[in-house]
Amino acid sequence: MQKNITSLGSLNWDDLKFFLEVARTRKASTAAKRLAVDYTTVSRRIGSLEAALGTLLFEKSRTSGFVLTAEGQRLLGYAESIESTLHMACEQVSGSGVALSGHVRMGCTEGFGSFFITPQLSHFVDAYPAISVDILPLPHFISLSKREADIVIALERPEHGPYVCCKLCDYRLQLYATQDYLDKHPPIRRSADLSKHQFISYVDDLAFSSELLYLANVLPGASAHLRSTSVIAQFVAAQQGRSLAILPCFLAAQDPRLLPVLPEEIDITRQFWMYCREDLRKLKRITLLWDYIREVTERNQMLLMGESRDMQFAD
Repeated sequence: MQKNITSLGSLNWDDLKFFLEVARTRKASTAAKRLAVDYTTVSRRIGSLEAALGTLLFEKSRTSGFVLTAEGQRLLGYAESIESTLHMACEQVSGSGVALSGHVRMGCTEGFGSFFITPQLSHFVDAYPAISVDILPLPHFISLSKREADIVIALERPEHGPYVCCKLCDYRLQLYATQDYLDKHPPIRRSADLSKHQFISYVDDLAFSSELLYLANVLPGASAHLRSTSVIAQFVAAQQGRSLAILPCFLAAQDPRLLPVLPEEIDITRQFWMYCREDLRKLKRITLLWDYIREVTERNQMLLMGESRDMQFAD
C-alpha cells in the first residue's frame, strides 16, 4: 500500500499532457511537434509517468508506433476526463473575456471546408480575435477520438461514441459542364444521351464514404476517363471544358462558366452532420463556433441547394 502512495506522490500531473498526445498520435515525434518540444523530452516524460505509476503504458512497434497497453487504455479515459474538467474549470473561474479565447480545430470535408467553411471562419475570427481556429478541409475521415479535431463536419452521422451531433444542412449536387464543352460535343437532351459523354469522378475504391459514389448510383455504366480522390481536383478539371462532372452546387457556383446539365433529371441531395465530443460541447469557445456555423449555414440554404450563387455572411 505504501508503494502505491509513494508512486502517486511522485506523479507529475503535467506528464499526462505528454501521455495524451502520444496516445492520440501514436508517434513521439508527432507529439513533440504538437507540444513544441523535442523527441527526447516526450520520451523522458512518458518514462517518468510509467515509473510513477509502476506500469507500462505503451508497447513500441516499428510499424504501429506507440500502442497503448491495457493499462494505458484505462488511463486514457481518466486522463481525458481530467483534461476536460480542467478546461471547464478554467472557463468557470475566468472572466468572460478570457473564456471567449483559446483554440479550436475544425475538421471538414474538402470541398465544403475549402469553399464554404473557410470564408465563413475568416469572418468569425475577425469578430472574435482572441479565438484561433484551425480548419482541416481533408478528403478523408477525421477522428475525434484521437483529438484530430474538436468539431467535425461530415457526410454521415457517427454511429456511436460520446458525441453531441446535429444535422447541419442539406445540400444539392448537379451535373455540370462548360458552355465550350456543350458546344463541341453531342447534344444532351435526356439522361440516355449521357452514354456518349465522358465524366470526371471519384476513385471508387478510395472514396472515404459511399455517399461520394454519385456517378455509379445516378448513371450506372457511365465512363469516367479521369478520376480523383479530391472534389476540388474534379472541379478544376471540369473547368477545362473536356468532361462532365457531378459537383456540389456551392462549389460549382464559384465559377459562372460551369452550367447545370439536365438539372430536372440529375438532382442529388446529401446532408452534412456536425458533431463534437460531449466533454467539449459546453466549452464556451466550442459553443460559440458551433452556433455560428449553424447560423451561417442556415442563412446560405439557397447557395447550398443551388438556388443562388451568392454567399451570405453573418451580420
